[in-house]
Amino acid sequence: MGSDNSNPSSPRLWVPSPSMDKIDRINRPGWKRNSLTPRTTTFPCPGCEHDVDLGERGINGLFRNFTLETIVERYRQAARAATAIMCDLCKPPPQESTKSCMDCSASYCNECFKIYHPWGTIKAQHEYVGPTTNFRPKILMCPEHETERINMYCELCRRPVCHLCKLGGNHSNHRVTTMSSAYKTLKEKLSKDIDYLIGKESQVKSQISELNLLMKETECNGERAKEDAITHFEKLFDILEERKSSVLKAIDASKKLRLDKFQTQMEEYQGLLENNGLVGYAQEVLKETDQSCFVQTAKQLHLRIQKATESLKSFRPAAQTSFEDYVVNTSKQTELLGELSFFSSGIDVPEINEEESKVYNNALISWHHPEKDKADSYVLEYRKINRDEEMLSWNEIEVCGTNKVISELESNCNYAFRVRAYKGSICSPCSRELILHTPPAPVFNFLFDEKCGYNNEHLLLNLKRDRVESRAGFNLLLAAERIQVGCYTSLDYIIGDVGITKGKHFWAFRVEPYSYLVKAGVASSDKLQEWLRSPRDAVSPRYEQDSGHDSGSEDACFDSSQRFTLVTIGMKKFFIPKSPTSSNEPENRVLPMPTSIGIFLDYDKGKVGFYDMDHMKCLYERQVDCSHTMYPAFALMGSGGIQLEESITAKYLEYQEDL
Repeated sequence: MGSDNSNPSSPRLWVPSPSMDKIDRINRPGWKRNSLTPRTTTFPCPGCEHDVDLGERGINGLFRNFTLETIVERYRQAARAATAIMCDLCKPPPQESTKSCMDCSASYCNECFKIYHPWGTIKAQHEYVGPTTNFRPKILMCPEHETERINMYCELCRRPVCHLCKLGGNHSNHRVTTMSSAYKTLKEKLSKDIDYLIGKESQVKSQISELNLLMKETECNGERAKEDAITHFEKLFDILEERKSSVLKAIDASKKLRLDKFQTQMEEYQGLLENNGLVGYAQEVLKETDQSCFVQTAKQLHLRIQKATESLKSFRPAAQTSFEDYVVNTSKQTELLGELSFFSSGIDVPEINEEESKVYNNALISWHHPEKDKADSYVLEYRKINRDEEMLSWNEIEVCGTNKVISELESNCNYAFRVRAYKGSICSPCSRELILHTPPAPVFNFLFDEKCGYNNEHLLLNLKRDRVESRAGFNLLLAAERIQVGCYTSLDYIIGDVGITKGKHFWAFRVEPYSYLVKAGVASSDKLQEWLRSPRDAVSPRYEQDSGHDSGSEDACFDSSQRFTLVTIGMKKFFIPKSPTSSNEPENRVLPMPTSIGIFLDYDKGKVGFYDMDHMKCLYERQVDCSHTMYPAFALMGSGGIQLEESITAKYLEYQEDL
């Protein structure tokens, strides 16, 4: 910039950024850090320090953050408040500038500004601001179409786009809004969040105070833990020193005893040498001429010489040189010391079983403990997760077994669960948290109706009336001659034994993986009477709306608010019904079959939704005419099975506690 170079005597300082070279290299297309071969550009994230792939366009494909630039410039101006920005056009010595021209990229004093921006000329219309050194134009351009300004906001991608992006670019099928509308919406949300944080200032201060106390407590506890660890290791060192001293004393005593034996034996053998010891004494005795004196001495001497001769013939050391019996075996102790770790209160951490844990109106939380016999009891903790409210404290329930039912949970909320074990007053660490989402409405309790429309020739209902199976067997073969004329095999319907006339309700069921075709949903009482009164051979799924067959009737006759809604499940797939407002391509309509499927009916608003119970995710939703009593409705064709979830039938069925 001209203002930086035109006046060498300016008191302003320029400090080079250490990352400028890095950014300059990144800005060049094809550069990749730690690589000599031009490839896609990566950028080291200043937050996590991981490389981020920027694609072939590199840093040029990113938006400029004008908001951050403005904030930085504001703080720079405040930091340079004591240092004036000098005029770039004054003759030495320069005067202090009073304004900067964004079009000329220069700063001027009052006199120079009048000279170079005379009234009545084009330059008089230039944009000028207060003294600054940042002359980059504040215009947000599209990274994909560099000559186009940003003027719209993509709601799907949550980013600004230009009109070419919407017309034929990556956002052509996305929903966009005007920039002013996005500005208003986002500003309202941000203002609301900021007001919320400001309103919670006292809470934040109290939590900061609590954190300071926790930090001090952590510091004290950490030092105390270090002292305890040093004490324990010093005890180990003392024991090792004591054992070391004892072992070394035993080795020294054994060594001294053995050396003494070797010394005695060596002295005996040295006596066998000529002129030494026994041999020397015997040589002197042989010089004795008195027979009686010789015999008296020679008898004992001869025995000693014979004994020495025998020991010479069978030489054996008086002691062992090996100390194999004194090798210290530390393998077991070494293994134990290698596993030396922190004391975990002696109780393993329990683990929550995600497959057995379920949530409806009530939550059934199950867990297993590797050494459950060591635990006297458990404490199950739970709390609701809601970012708009204050952090809720944990609710605690003492449990003697390894499962617990928690009641009175709110609908359509996330709850966190964790458990810890107790042995007397000793407590284990908490288990990993399990997050479960409650259904959008209270559970609707019912059983399968064995009277209304139930066909016992094709359907098999168990005694508890919570499970139904379809058998494609002998009866179908008897009617096989009609298949030569056309497809007259109809669906076998079964409904719930309780109707719905108001409110919000939710129920769930499982479809057996081997099922060929199952339909599930809701139907009004008059529609059910129409279905169930129809002759079985006169009703063909080829002409039944929403039958699940690809006959085209769904396209030709789609009622936005019909008296029933059924979805098709079969062959381990979940089929979303066709709709004039969404894509009807097969890949968009066919989903993997969930383990458990939930149905949510809002009678008052006339709306029904189908949910994946594993993630409590809505798979399909539509309007339904609720002017009559609505019933849970099911239909089967071919082999198949439907099992109502236990929480749906719990109101009617009494199970043993172990079940």
